[in-house]
Amino acid sequence: MKTALAKPRKFIPENLKIHWETLEPLFLELKNKEINSSDELLRWLQYRSELEAVLSEDYAWRYIRMTCNTADQKLVEDFQYFATEIEPKMASINNDLDKKLISSPHIDSLRGEGYAVYLRQVKKSLEIFREENIPLFTEVQLKQQEYQSIVGSLSVNIDGKEMTLQQASTLLLENDRTKREQAWRIINNARLDKKEQLDTLFDQLVRLRHQIARNAGFENFRDYMFTAMGRFDYTVQDCEKFHDAVREVVVPVLQQFADERKDSLGLDTLRPWDMSVDPENLPPLKPFSSGEELIHKTEEAFHNLHPYIGQCIRTMRENNLFDVESRIGKAPGGYNYPLYESGAPFIFMNAAGTLRDLTTMVHEGGHALHTFISADLALTPFKNVPSEVAELASMSMELISMDQWHLFLTNPTDLARAKQEQLRDAISTLPWVATIDKFQHWIYTYPEHTAEERKHAWLTIYNEFGRGFADWNGLEGAEAYLWHKQLHIFEVPFYYIEYGFAQLGAIAVWKNYLTNKTAGIEKYMGALKLGYTRTIPEIYTEAGIKFDFDREYIRELIDFLVKEVKKN
Repeated sequence: MKTALAKPRKFIPENLKIHWETLEPLFLELKNKEINSSDELLRWLQYRSELEAVLSEDYAWRYIRMTCNTADQKLVEDFQYFATEIEPKMASINNDLDKKLISSPHIDSLRGEGYAVYLRQVKKSLEIFREENIPLFTEVQLKQQEYQSIVGSLSVNIDGKEMTLQQASTLLLENDRTKREQAWRIINNARLDKKEQLDTLFDQLVRLRHQIARNAGFENFRDYMFTAMGRFDYTVQDCEKFHDAVREVVVPVLQQFADERKDSLGLDTLRPWDMSVDPENLPPLKPFSSGEELIHKTEEAFHNLHPYIGQCIRTMRENNLFDVESRIGKAPGGYNYPLYESGAPFIFMNAAGTLRDLTTMVHEGGHALHTFISADLALTPFKNVPSEVAELASMSMELISMDQWHLFLTNPTDLARAKQEQLRDAISTLPWVATIDKFQHWIYTYPEHTAEERKHAWLTIYNEFGRGFADWNGLEGAEAYLWHKQLHIFEVPFYYIEYGFAQLGAIAVWKNYLTNKTAGIEKYMGALKLGYTRTIPEIYTEAGIKFDFDREYIRELIDFLVKEVKKN
């Protein structure tokens, strides 16, 4: 399904039904087409780009519909059809198209902005492609969808009311500690009921992913993924340096915050159900009461930041490109899914009326801006930005948008509380990112591990970064499987360190914004407009910041945030 935003096609029939029988002739036409000049090469790339955009959008809608209702078997089957009948056939012929591009005698004519970045990725893809991995990728994708179905089906009954886990988690904000504990235990028991099923599923994923890496000539899946994800601008050692810096610089700050929280709440010991409630034991913040209100106020807030940003949300609202409220049967989490043919995205989330939901909306709204502002780039691959840049867009918007949060929280005291919570959350993001990333490094460099060894590794690493700064005594079962709730580990392995790097970048973007709001927002938008036509460090430079995870740089940014926390 195309939205009303889509531009006219030049190569693909407008009413093409997406089946392999209709797609194969188009792929073969590209494969067999003679390219006798630089102009013909450029036109060939444009046609291929259009095909990529059409297929990406078709896949997107299958994924969106399935995640909006994981219980609908027809929607699951539609998604699985693409994964099993189209993607495997596309993989082989796309590799042939990559070979055709790289071997073209006219390739040196591609000198415009973006081609150097694009071609280096094509060359890497050719290096790691293996025909025998195609059915393994299909199997992995189906198992990732199985995770969504398992978690999407979870619900709990609290005081006679059936709730999704997202809805139930709002009870962790309640002032009554007994109610918080009850909700926490019920939520975690629901997850623990699935622990063996999820552990078995993950064992299968690890085995498949390791085989993919070995087939491609890599020692392990971690090293394979660094190549497959196009991590040209940093190394495994840089990630390890980030882990160490966060442990040394950030963890002590958060331990101090935890001690202050304990004293403020008048507790002898902080327990996991004490970590979300307001530290002054004030009632939970209620920034909106419905999904519709959340969308409309976000549109107004974004318009006040910059009219173009507000127009992006308005366009999405007018084209029904939101599904924001939590309900049973809906997949967990939130995302912004680019629709490359339309030039717009779809925002999916599980709102339950909390401040965290507001943060999720503006986060995904930053991604949405990125989709719109880069929509006119010449080729689809130029718009497919790496996560280190994508998350810079979203995490910067979390902080910049605080300038307009008075639209959601009219009481000055509530507004100050919200901003302080957001800043503390920005700091606490870093140890969790380091935990998840380091855990994944361990998983895939020890692929023959047992479930028991994996549990021990998780607990060791989680402890290294503060264990959430709470006392888990007597709750070891829930602690050992806490990682099960992190969908990235199951669905998009190694996509997590980007949040850490981007959080640092976002703090720097916000720091610039506070110095000069007009210049700060223009530089931010200017960086997003580049899509992926330059390297990650160059895009960060365009935003007026550094792509840096050195210990002293992290200390500088954290010191700045701590000062801002104390202002509110």
